[in-house]
Amino acid sequence: MSRVIRIATPGVALLLSAGFMTACSANDAQNDASDKTIALLLPESKTTRYEQFDRPMFEAKVKELCSDCKVDYYNANQDQDKQDQQVDSALAKGAKVLVLDPVNGKTAKGAVESAQAQDATVIAYDRLISNADYYMSFDNEKVGEMQAQAIVDALQDNGNILMTNGAPSDPNAGQFKQGAHNVFDKSGLTVLAEYDNPDWSPDKAQQWTSDQIGKFGVAKIDAVYAANDGQAGGVISALTGAGVKADALPPVVGQDAELAALQRIVAGEQLMTIYKSIKTEAEKAAEVAVALVNGEDVGETTDFEGVKSFIFTPVAVTPENMADTVIADGFYSADDICTGEYAAACEKAGISK
Repeated sequence: MSRVIRIATPGVALLLSAGFMTACSANDAQNDASDKTIALLLPESKTTRYEQFDRPMFEAKVKELCSDCKVDYYNANQDQDKQDQQVDSALAKGAKVLVLDPVNGKTAKGAVESAQAQDATVIAYDRLISNADYYMSFDNEKVGEMQAQAIVDALQDNGNILMTNGAPSDPNAGQFKQGAHNVFDKSGLTVLAEYDNPDWSPDKAQQWTSDQIGKFGVAKIDAVYAANDGQAGGVISALTGAGVKADALPPVVGQDAELAALQRIVAGEQLMTIYKSIKTEAEKAAEVAVALVNGEDVGETTDFEGVKSFIFTPVAVTPENMADTVIADGFYSADDICTGEYAAACEKAGISK
């Protein structure tokens, strides 16, 4: 039979009470700290945007909005298993909101379920996860349509093209591809060959394009659809490596408004790119994440495939509007773009430092 032992010494009772209160206060403080932890999980680093823009812009906005919030950052380097482990780690460290850009949107559903089981909220960032609590990205089919239409217009709806798409595991890649086919399949263009690049690798895009040049010959390739700027760079390297002069390159399109692509566009080596304001996306993700950890309303959303979403508008960038888009937004400056060999081309395009 158990007995209750009563300690009669007032000092001891007071000490125990104080110790209990101190322990409770420490636990409460720890819980409060974990309640304000936001995990940012990005998929890879081969695309320059993530480390150069998404992460710092997101972190800066969180800091601006919430001085006692903490951002717990991870990059999966295109490894789904690694990202799953990172999700588990973030949850174990007390993250209540996960801003997750998945390596694989389909298999990431399991990570979302794990997070939700621990009362954490998941924002699918840039790439859709069908069971996420929120989703934010750009109109990705529109991106593919804009890229494809630029090629159709450049070729006056007649010619042969190659297509190098994004990774099949990336849900955005499928949307870009669908958007491009929405245009190409109704046009007078012929797709000679098409490649789904497993990890968006510029090197793989270059090798595949070289193989197609060997198969079809340079003269038969009138344009190349590259789903992003990294691949566009690989495509152009393959073409110049096959002897095509820089001023005789066929139209090549890309996406992401990478610095190297903007310089190629100014120089006439790449036809256009798609600018998606990462600042808009990253800062909105930060605003929503902070609202969620603070128990506040996230504002008006739209429905995208059953997920509460924020969808932004992409912009096509050419030499004619570069100053009014990426430069005006501070994404890159004229000084960044118009270096050395590109200075004369910038001047010709009306882009001044």
